[in-house]
Amino acid sequence: MRKPRDFDAELKALDDKAKELKSRKVQQLGELVIATGADALNADELAGALIVLAETKDAGKREAWAKRGAAWFRGKSRRSAPTNDGDNGSAQTQPGGTQPLSGTTGEN
Repeated sequence: MRKPRDFDAELKALDDKAKELKSRKVQQLGELVIATGADALNADELAGALIVLAETKDAGKREAWAKRGAAWFRGKSRRSAPTNDGDNGSAQTQPGGTQPLSGTTGEN
């Protein structure tokens, strides 16, 4: 005879796994903020910059950001600290760097 499935235990295990994955994602995002030097921004500045990035629909801008991010990840092991050493000549590493890309300043 078959052993009955314990659906409650399976659901709890899935819930625990989902919580672990969410926790890991939050931790990794925090580590990314620190590694990029964005932790020097205050919470309002960082949130504003991320909102502008998330709202941007321009595929060209998103592609350029993706290339720059990929290059950063490839080169980060050679770098001891984030620097602004002429990475493609872009001002995106500066706190206000995302503002000109959207055409708005984020201030109303």
